[in-house]
Amino acid sequence: MPSVRLFDDTTGEALGIVPIERARELAAERELDLVEVAPQAQPPVCRLMDYGRYKFEALKKEKESRREHNVINVKEMKLRPKISEHDFQTKFGSVRHFLQDGDKVKLTIMFRGREMVHQEYGRRLLDRIADELQELATIERNPLVEGRNMTMILSPVNRKHSRIDHRDNDRRGPQAARDAGATPAPAASPETTSHAQDTNA
Repeated sequence: MPSVRLFDDTTGEALGIVPIERARELAAERELDLVEVAPQAQPPVCRLMDYGRYKFEALKKEKESRREHNVINVKEMKLRPKISEHDFQTKFGSVRHFLQDGDKVKLTIMFRGREMVHQEYGRRLLDRIADELQELATIERNPLVEGRNMTMILSPVNRKHSRIDHRDNDRRGPQAARDAGATPAPAASPETTSHAQDTNA
């Protein structure tokens, strides 16, 4: 008759090597489940336990572990300073969804050639996005010139509530753009900031 190495998880007792039939009898007597945990061992290892409670506790620990190791992603959205309104609306919608999902967003304005002379266009674009998303996000890092790019990082205001407002915010489009004759904001000067991991959107 095959035997198993038996442990009682409810008491911590090691019951030694017993015939499989005796292990089943003990499980019935103690109103516990007989669970094989190491079938490859010689002899196989079994435990007497409340299997339903065991699964519940394991699931609870797994959820807690996920919560503790939850990582906020950093999405990146790249735009040109003279982006069309249609393309802007598309990219703006993506940025909004990233924030609603609890992710940070790195906005990158890419300048080419003589566009660097007019950095105010990039700054105006970043300001517009920040203004339109002020209910969802805060500016974690102000506009910063990095080579031929101007970047800004937005952080979700509240990760728990961002999903709740998802449908309401979808019904809202960006407000009208600033008047073309508005005085452009000066480009931000370089400053020291902590680096976040970028994920291309």
